[in-house]
Amino acid sequence: MRMSDLVAQYILEMLEQQNGSAEIQRNELAGNLGCVPSQINYVITSRFTPEQGYMVESRRGGGGYIRISRVKMDKGTALMHIINSVGNTLDKAAAEAMLHNMLGRQIIDLRSAKIIASALSDRTLSHIEQDKRDTIRADLFKNMLLTLNS
Repeated sequence: MRMSDLVAQYILEMLEQQNGSAEIQRNELAGNLGCVPSQINYVITSRFTPEQGYMVESRRGGGGYIRISRVKMDKGTALMHIINSVGNTLDKAAAEAMLHNMLGRQIIDLRSAKIIASALSDRTLSHIEQDKRDTIRADLFKNMLLTLNS
C-alpha cells in the first residue's frame, strides 16, 4: 500500500472514531506514520476536499493543527457539488477517484458506479483522439451524474 493510501486510511479511521471530525498535528502524524509532513499535506489537499465532502481548517504555529470535518449533505446537493467541481476536462484517474468517493459516501450505488466507470473508460473512448478524451470524459461524467440527480 502506498504511503498516501496509508495516510488517507489513518485519517478516515480517525474521522470514523470521532463522529466525522478529526484534529491532527501534521508533524506528529508524519512522525507516527514514518513519512514527511508534505505527504500529509498532499493527502489532505487531494483526498479531503470540499468536492469530496470535507471541510479543512488549519492553524499554524507551535500548537497548530489541521481539523478535518465530514460535511453532511443530501444526495442531490452532493451530486450538484461534484458536478460543479468538475472542470472542462477529467482524466481517468480523477474520475475513478471521484466514483470511489461517491460510493464510499453512498451518493451512488455500486451498479451506477460500474456503469459510469465503463462509460468513462479509455476502452470506451478508444475511437476518440487522445487529446480530446478528457474533455469528452468530463462531459459524460457530468451528464450521467445529472441523470442520477433527476
